[in-house]
Amino acid sequence: MTCQLFAISFDANHPRRLAEFWSGVLSREVANDPHDGVALLPDDDAGFRIRFLPTESAKVGQNRAHFDLTSTSLEDQRQTVARALELGARHIDVGQRPDEEHVVLADPDGNEFCVIEPGNNFLAGCGFIGALACDGTQKVGYFWSEALGWPLVWDQDQETAIQSPLGGTKITWGGPPLMPRTGKQRLHFDLVPPAGGDQQAEVDRLLTLGATRIDIGQGDVDWVVLADPDGNEFCVLPPR
Repeated sequence: MTCQLFAISFDANHPRRLAEFWSGVLSREVANDPHDGVALLPDDDAGFRIRFLPTESAKVGQNRAHFDLTSTSLEDQRQTVARALELGARHIDVGQRPDEEHVVLADPDGNEFCVIEPGNNFLAGCGFIGALACDGTQKVGYFWSEALGWPLVWDQDQETAIQSPLGGTKITWGGPPLMPRTGKQRLHFDLVPPAGGDQQAEVDRLLTLGATRIDIGQGDVDWVVLADPDGNEFCVLPPR
């Protein structure tokens, strides 16, 4: 069995504030995190935690990953946007065209996200968080498909997407050209070995798939920090 996606983690200047914002947008329960952060609990079997971990580093540049939130109607889209703005989001311009129907916002820490218009067939049935849309190569899509054991549900023109066999949120990569790196990513994946699994065995397997060990100043901790083939940091936690 492969490792599991335990959480998508945000580096946050104000973890509690950011958790409360996303709790309000997603209607998810807030829980304390064992590593001085705050977490939102999954809302179904196909879901994952969303963790907000403290950092003093300011956000620089555009994130290489963002949430795409789905809508069931134009009124539903409008209500999601209005709720997010009321909770502390703001409209931003990331180069979207005037004729595009999705709405681009930033959360209180400046993390970009989109509220997608109704009728998007690609995200149909994926839930409210339809996708984690990532800047990345075809190679990294193949890596994460193997790493998580999630099948490819899109592989065309160097764009890839994977989805859990249980359904839920898709993870997508848009292909080249890639945005320039601006230091450590503010979003990263936290993986855990399967029940009864071995952390070191999972690390070794990920290294054979193309991951590399990296040092981000983590010090003496019980998780292992790796980077995927595009250089994006992720962590392998001890078994839960």
